Amino acid sequence: MSNHLIWFGNNLRVNDNQLLDLACQGDRVIAVYFFDPRHFEFDAFGFKKMERFRAKFLLETIEQLKQSLDTLNITLLTFYDRPEHKIPALVNKHQIDSLFLQKEWTSEEMGIFKRVKAKLPSHLKVVEHYDQFLFHPDDIPYKTFEAIPNVFTQFRKLCEQKAKVRPSTQIPKKMPNENRIDHKTVIPTLQQLGLEMVVHDQRSAFTFKGGESSALQRVQYYFWNSKKLAFYKRTRNGLVGTDYSSKLSAWLANGSLSARTIYWEVKRFEEEVEQNQDTYWLIFELIWRDYFKYVSLKYGNQIFQLEGIMNRTYEWYREQHVLLNWINGQTEDDFVNANMLELKHTGWMSNRGRQNVASYWAKHLRQDWRIGAAYFESMLIDYDVHSNWGNWMYNSGVGNDPRNRTFNTKRQAEMYDPHRKYQQLWLQPTLF
Repeated sequence: MSNHLIWFGNNLRVNDNQLLDLACQGDRVIAVYFFDPRHFEFDAFGFKKMERFRAKFLLETIEQLKQSLDTLNITLLTFYDRPEHKIPALVNKHQIDSLFLQKEWTSEEMGIFKRVKAKLPSHLKVVEHYDQFLFHPDDIPYKTFEAIPNVFTQFRKLCEQKAKVRPSTQIPKKMPNENRIDHKTVIPTLQQLGLEMVVHDQRSAFTFKGGESSALQRVQYYFWNSKKLAFYKRTRNGLVGTDYSSKLSAWLANGSLSARTIYWEVKRFEEEVEQNQDTYWLIFELIWRDYFKYVSLKYGNQIFQLEGIMNRTYEWYREQHVLLNWINGQTEDDFVNANMLELKHTGWMSNRGRQNVASYWAKHLRQDWRIGAAYFESMLIDYDVHSNWGNWMYNSGVGNDPRNRTFNTKRQAEMYDPHRKYQQLWLQPTLF
């Protein structure tokens, strides 16, 4: 009899989850998720690694995952503890012979897995699987990660020519009723995680809850009910409201929605409704997301270093009053201020806003770009380690931008907020 334990990380879904499918081929399956206390501690720059906005979204996601797994007769155990403190005991108590987890490669995640593995019995089979890509690492036209080009366009064009997106994996079969275990755990609250409650700001462009069912509802609305996918490229640089962009990034970030699911839904939309540059552009953005993951695989911890992957040296400053002004929307630039206030009050900022405030921080204020990246990590609902640090390097002159561009924030405001609707929304005194 085979007893399997699946350790969930950033793959919080039952649809298109290859690890869950593999685990369910055993006779018995138990699932576990950890609210690791290290994720809620202060980092080297003085920010909590995960603040309340993303934590709330995560709690909602885990609640939905627990319900979805329950329909498959799989018990999800949740712990506010370090994995290395609990997994060895779970393996022993439930006579686990195989452990399944999503393969990660950034240093913190690898360090945690190394500590867990050191405490596991030698006979335990560990199954790791890459399951957060559009183009699986085995399918890209590069023999090694070192061969990944430093220019996105080269990567995109060759992958579009040579790589195929794998089919989505179906929801696994329902396990027998006796698969459930009598071991009850509770999902912690924000307060128990040491975080403040979230009060919804009515100005927010991100009004959605975490979880796979919420993600699929958003896909249904954005693709099929409103058909706004057909206008995506033309509206994606918007700033106000919920529908200027797909808003799928937060669900992608914690894996409650897969890139493959989005890709095949776009393809179905193109067959049944319309195929145009707008529909392609959502896939284009998924390839960008993949690219930053491959950059991370190629360069490892270099993506967190001051000189970045290009080993470029600049004179950086670390001034506390400049940081506070930037965070609190009190710089000399109204467009930057509006975006930073939206982030502070909601945990969300548009793609256009992120590029502008990052460029302003690194290129205009000349502050250590890693501080900005760390603040985004703390605050963003849709934080993804590879996209966040990759984009910050890109906008700071130490990453994958071959032209090393600097954003003219005044010109950007004139182009994307010509009537100051967005700036007025966030800069005017409010009761929110």
